Amino acid sequence: MSAPADAPAWTARPPRATTRRARGRGRSYGGDCHLHTFHSDGKRQPAEVAAGARAAGLDFMVSTDHKTSASHGAWGEYAGSDLLIITGEEVTTRNGHWLALGLSPGEWVDWRYPARDDAFPRFARQVRRSGGLVGPAHMYCAYVASQWKFGFDDADATEVWTGPWTYDDEPAVSTWDQKIGEALRSGSTWIPAMGNSDAHSEPQAVGLPHNVVLADDLSTEAVMDGLRAGRSWIAESSAVQLTFTASGHARQAGIGEELEVPADAPVDIRLDVKGVPNGTVRFVTDEGRMHQESLTADGAGSAVWRTNASLASYVRAEVRHPMSDGTPGQSNTVGDALLFGPWRR
Repeated sequence: MSAPADAPAWTARPPRATTRRARGRGRSYGGDCHLHTFHSDGKRQPAEVAAGARAAGLDFMVSTDHKTSASHGAWGEYAGSDLLIITGEEVTTRNGHWLALGLSPGEWVDWRYPARDDAFPRFARQVRRSGGLVGPAHMYCAYVASQWKFGFDDADATEVWTGPWTYDDEPAVSTWDQKIGEALRSGSTWIPAMGNSDAHSEPQAVGLPHNVVLADDLSTEAVMDGLRAGRSWIAESSAVQLTFTASGHARQAGIGEELEVPADAPVDIRLDVKGVPNGTVRFVTDEGRMHQESLTADGAGSAVWRTNASLASYVRAEVRHPMSDGTPGQSNTVGDALLFGPWRR
């Protein structure tokens, strides 16, 4: 089955371009890249989504209605110097959903093809020609046709946390972690992670979670570049703050950057965090979770761990809430709880 060449020419109204740049407040910008309105299966008006983004303390948001660009013309009046609104689409195929971020207003991306076809790379190229970004969404979602089947060769980033943390986010993080290891072994580009709310209606909260992008400017181009380069991290809310560095051999690297050091040179990994009361910091490498520390009740603290390049080809950080019993949990034990019954054959 091949994808139809024709595309619908309709929109709800002629697109009124949103500004491609807002007033920057620094080099760290928070934004939700997966949001819906009544133009697809959401219940919110565009005004309500924009208000939700502002209430969450976001600097930017991306409109991603399913299968349509119909909402693109609505956003111009809701963008402003305090909120950059970027147009996109959730491309909803029968073999998984993907986010087309940074589309030109009114641009539509076809969704009518299966994973066994060769159409996905073609439409991924379409998005990139617009300066946009391609990312699988909620890859382990239990709904029919939502599981991701297209692979990652044509992905610029991948969503690993969608809405309030649930059982399907954990394997998404594990898959992303595996892809980092594969990229480092092959010398290819690693795939950055995204976290988005996928908010459709109340009580789903805009901005839970969202991406904090390190960029020189609050513009569509700078945000897309920051996400594509992995110069970003995922936050549950704007109350969470952190810095993450690796230092060694008189050099330092930050989020999404590489640190070139001799294999045996000591490297100090440091995470400074605020806003996660009694949280747990974990450092994860290609050998698994290697270090764990608990934060205090005020949610602020620093964790430092020493390693070297021969033991860790990459390091990523997790900050998690306590377990339901108030304990931090263990990073090296296997539980006996099964989501489904065991295999019989």
